Amino acid sequence: MKKIGVLFGKERSFPEAFIERVNSKNVDGIKAEAVKIDKVMQGESSGYAVIFDRISQDVPFYRAFLKNAALCGTTVINNPFWWSADEKFFNNCLATKIGVPVPKTVILPSRDLPTDTSDESFSNLAFPLDWAGIFEYIGFPAYMKPFAGGGWKSVYQLNSKEEFFEKHGETEQLVMMLQEEIKFEEYYRCYCIGRKHVRIMPYEPRNPHHLRYVADFKPSEERYKLMEDIVLRICNYLGYDFNTVELALRDGVPYAIDFCNPAPDAEVRSVGQENFDWVVETAANYAIEKALENKDAADNLSWGEYIKRSVNKKKLY
Repeated sequence: MKKIGVLFGKERSFPEAFIERVNSKNVDGIKAEAVKIDKVMQGESSGYAVIFDRISQDVPFYRAFLKNAALCGTTVINNPFWWSADEKFFNNCLATKIGVPVPKTVILPSRDLPTDTSDESFSNLAFPLDWAGIFEYIGFPAYMKPFAGGGWKSVYQLNSKEEFFEKHGETEQLVMMLQEEIKFEEYYRCYCIGRKHVRIMPYEPRNPHHLRYVADFKPSEERYKLMEDIVLRICNYLGYDFNTVELALRDGVPYAIDFCNPAPDAEVRSVGQENFDWVVETAANYAIEKALENKDAADNLSWGEYIKRSVNKKKLY
């Protein structure tokens, strides 16, 4: 019996529906369940062929468990080693090399000194930074957000350098990005599963949270294909098998705004029934596919084009 496990936190609708859908397909030798952990022994199997990770970004213990599981042959969705290494500023940097339009972005040192450091820890950092050059490059209005992490936590819309300095003073030890604001005509949130299945969803981030998927943008077939190609390019280079990519269209050009979401929102109350049904069905099919492909005690992790090309010394694009 090959087991498919779901590792999750407080969410309920997606994990429960996913488990039910996998089991309802009655695939011989395949069973889905919530992951159960009573001990983690180094170098010992988790007992799962596939684990769908929905929570390790918030629980370091789970991330360590998943790395050990992967070492022992579990297919982990998403790759916990790459997820640990990745962050949003790198994503933007990579996008500039693979032909994906992104907002102008800079990364900033934390406002407060990190714990166990002093002024001497920053011998290589100019003081003050070239704020004039940074503000000229980004312009205002702008957004400031953490370089790592998800959701709309510690995100600021800024209209002037005075407002920037005021708000940056609130960010304490967070490492922030300052990013050009893209004034968009249309906005889309796009699921990508297995780096081959894409669902492009009209999305209005300016609406209250429960109404953000209530939008009537209707892309042409040509624009839909363009967005689909961008989503697939991003997820194939990053190596995510379950991710969302947010695209803001300005003058018809899709800008990738946020595309490091390896545990994206999949709650039925927020994404709506139709989108929810698609993600449950597609994720269930993909997990079954990976379970059937899984080889005992082998390396079953998948890696993105960026890593594979680096290993093989190939050009990025």
